[in-house]
Amino acid sequence: DRARSRTRKLSRMASKSKTVSKKDDTPITFEDQQRINQFARKNATLSDLNEEMGAKKKELVNLDDASTDLMMLDDDDQLVPYQLGEIFIRVPQGEAQQMIDDGKDRAQAIISKLEDQAKKVKSEMAALKVELYGKFGDNINLEADD
Repeated sequence: DRARSRTRKLSRMASKSKTVSKKDDTPITFEDQQRINQFARKNATLSDLNEEMGAKKKELVNLDDASTDLMMLDDDDQLVPYQLGEIFIRVPQGEAQQMIDDGKDRAQAIISKLEDQAKKVKSEMAALKVELYGKFGDNINLEADD
C-alpha cells in the first residue's frame, strides 16, 4: 500500500512537473525529465525521512515520560514491567531506568542521523530546483502540495 501510494505520488508530481505552458514551448529533453524524476524521488525520500523522524521523536517523548514515571516510584528495589518487543518483563527499577536511558540515546542518535540525511536531500533538491526553474521558470511546479 505504502509503495503503491508513493508510486502514485511520484507519477503525479512528475506529470505536474513536466507541464509546459503554451506560451513557452521550452522543449523537455530526456536529461530534463531525468532531473525532474530525480527531484520527485528525492521529494519522496524526504517525506519518508520526515515520517521516520516523527516516529522516533514520538518514541523519545514516550521514553521521557516513562523515565519520569519511573522516578516517581518510592521503592528503588521494586520490580517494574518493561516492554521488550511484544512482551513485558519485570526488572528492578534501576535496570529499567538504564534500559530507558539507553533507548533514549539510541533514539536520539537515529534522529540525528535522519536529520543529517534530510539536510543532504534538501540540499540536493535545492540544486535541482535551481537547474529546473532556471530552464523552465514558472512553467514547472516543484513545490510540495500541502
